[in-house]
Amino acid sequence: MSVTRNNHYVPQWHQRRFLLAGQNELAYLDLTPAMHRKGNGTQVPGRSLHRTPTVRAFVEKDLYSTFFGTAVSDEIERRLFGDIDTRGAEAIRAFEGVDQAAWHSNFETLFEYLDVQKLRTPKGLAWLRKQYPELSQNQLMMEMQSIRMLNCTTWTTGVREIVSAEQATTKFILTDHPVTVYNHAAPPRDRLNKYPDDPSIALKCSQTIFPLSQNHCLVLTNLEYAKDHAASPLEKRTFARRFHNALVNTINFIRTRHLTDEQVTEINFIAKARAHRYIAAGRREWLYPEETVTKPWRDLRSTLLPPEDGLFHFGGEIYVGYEDGRVDYQDEFGRREGPRPWLVKAAPSQPIGNREPCPCGSGLPFSSCCKSRPQHLRTSWTEKSIRERNLMFLTGIENFLELDGKDWDEIRRSMTDEKIATLYDMYSSLWPRETDLLALLPKPDGTFRSVFTGSLHPKLIAEFALGAPLYFGEIIIQHPFVNPASLKKEMRPTEDPHAYRGEVLKSLMTFFNFAPLVQAGLVQLIPDPWDFDLHLRDQTMRMAEARRPWMKLDLKDDARLNEILDEDVRRMMLGLPDEAHLSRLAELPEADLPADTAVLLRYLEQERLDDPLAVLQERSLGAGGQLNAMQMAPNFEMTMYLAQATGAQILTDSPFRWRELQLALNRRYLGTAAALNELRAMVHASPLRFPIGFEPLITLKDERAFTDITAVFDGAYRYLRTTTPDTTRPNYEAQLAARFNRNKSVADAFFDKNGVPHSLGKVTSMFRLGGLQDNHINRLLLMSSAEHHLDGVPMATFVERWPNGGLV
Repeated sequence: MSVTRNNHYVPQWHQRRFLLAGQNELAYLDLTPAMHRKGNGTQVPGRSLHRTPTVRAFVEKDLYSTFFGTAVSDEIERRLFGDIDTRGAEAIRAFEGVDQAAWHSNFETLFEYLDVQKLRTPKGLAWLRKQYPELSQNQLMMEMQSIRMLNCTTWTTGVREIVSAEQATTKFILTDHPVTVYNHAAPPRDRLNKYPDDPSIALKCSQTIFPLSQNHCLVLTNLEYAKDHAASPLEKRTFARRFHNALVNTINFIRTRHLTDEQVTEINFIAKARAHRYIAAGRREWLYPEETVTKPWRDLRSTLLPPEDGLFHFGGEIYVGYEDGRVDYQDEFGRREGPRPWLVKAAPSQPIGNREPCPCGSGLPFSSCCKSRPQHLRTSWTEKSIRERNLMFLTGIENFLELDGKDWDEIRRSMTDEKIATLYDMYSSLWPRETDLLALLPKPDGTFRSVFTGSLHPKLIAEFALGAPLYFGEIIIQHPFVNPASLKKEMRPTEDPHAYRGEVLKSLMTFFNFAPLVQAGLVQLIPDPWDFDLHLRDQTMRMAEARRPWMKLDLKDDARLNEILDEDVRRMMLGLPDEAHLSRLAELPEADLPADTAVLLRYLEQERLDDPLAVLQERSLGAGGQLNAMQMAPNFEMTMYLAQATGAQILTDSPFRWRELQLALNRRYLGTAAALNELRAMVHASPLRFPIGFEPLITLKDERAFTDITAVFDGAYRYLRTTTPDTTRPNYEAQLAARFNRNKSVADAFFDKNGVPHSLGKVTSMFRLGGLQDNHINRLLLMSSAEHHLDGVPMATFVERWPNGGLV
């Protein structure tokens, strides 16, 4: 079978819909014709306008071909596009007609075809390639297939209109990028339109234009903009989630407008302005809309806005009842829950003074926070920030448990099932399922920060992670509390609190340890991103499952974790009823129980009391047992995701996670290069001291020596992010090593002089030009609408116990 290598990125059947009756050729305009050299040596453009049959229009050799050695495959063209083109042709025919049953049966196919058509053009593929730092042709084809349906939710939950040119003498044109995005605040020369980019369709005032034929054009408008023409054009729409299940009416299309010649020409003008190189039409004169359009770009929106009397078909609230009594709810943005008023903030109505608290909720003055940041690198000003929610949670715990004057033992003794359920319910109320976490996370704004990944057990966290801000900037750590809403009902702590008697103590202790650092802005305790994006969770779990055969957790490699697991087992045994302990001892050979078992029981009680994480209530195990979770979070994929989304390095104390990060270097297509070898050797050769407890950390953080050490790691991060193998600066690399050595000596002397309790950590740094990168992670970011993120992670750090070291 012959291989098809000439790939039509606009299918011929679609092109034929723009031919006039009796025609077999299109008027085909090359916007950037090839240059030719004349006899005198001067360069002149070639012929730009042709009459072209569809077989020769919108075609490029090997656009979709994949290569295996010398073999060429056309499976993408035949199998993927062959199927979608067949079904897409039927869908477009259906929506040019008036049969509503046909609309319903072809609704999903229409938007699937639209999504594929946006991506399959040379411009679309160039845009996709730009989202990854490195892609081979075969990888590009794989990624193209992996992100299908990227825009469908946004399109289907907006206002859908089909406008007609049947009564106009001018007809719609076709371009080499026919799915056109128009935003009235982003004219063609705007940075948002720099090739191969388009304004995001998630922006409130972005509209999508797609000509179905010479007589019909599909126009898709975000609901907020359709209802409020004064909406901020470059802000994201409410609940701008790319993948979520939404209820829509499949036959609701506005089909009442017949456009004038002027209006058709204006749509053609927009389409031509956003084309890459080629446009086509039934007549030559339709290819030059700029000759008659005089409106500014901003004013062209008047032609695209849907009629207000047709908007009643869209939005509104939906309730769906089921036979078992369940009721599903959806608001006009596709959310299944209404906004929670205690999490909403009013945007500032007046200019903000330099010394006023920043509206982002960081706790810093405006001049030291968001003032110098462009809007797209700011966190939300209209929702409670991550820090504010954690402080609300802390206040709630303090008030609910009446902590004033209580010690830890009293807290443990008074921890009833009702209190456990309420604590988790409080946490859930601060993090509803449809939280836009990306809007709350910090962005790559130049601030040095680290994403921590490892065990969230309070004993392990206290050893290194608690003191990490002394060296590694702001630390992002996953919250120790689990969100009940993300669990099956029968597994939720709000439904079965008894099973969480031990877990709640671990979570509370970890949270209390970090709370002062959260208040000081040194730590961000973030919820699990999986709690809010089921598509992200499912994709990540599939990726982790694919890695399982060659990346298995071996507890023998992590002595610290093994110690904790042994302690947890012992603690679980302490939770057995007293009679169970006596019964087990009686079964032992030659058991010699004391005549007065009260001595043994007092011993067991003292053991529980001496263990700060032991449950003090009687019969703590109960009939259903106790949950004993080992949280190693976030996993590799989510750690990379968070680091790239926030512009952070990765920090871990887990040997297992460190191996995963090292393996990520081997998956790069173009490879990496070593850098900062002298600094890496110096850091590895001498122990770093990590203070124990938050009070010494906050004191030390203000000392000049520690500020300068942080600046060294920050400088290394910036250097790796901006340097390529051919632009290295040996003098600067040597300077960083010298600064580290000098400031570490001063810092160690301060520890000794003030007797600061600390643990000794052996630090291994991963300094590589090109850094850590995985195409799977970039795909996750793309699917999550994370428009502003790093291509990879420039740096990672591993902390382990110094040999023969410990607490000092």
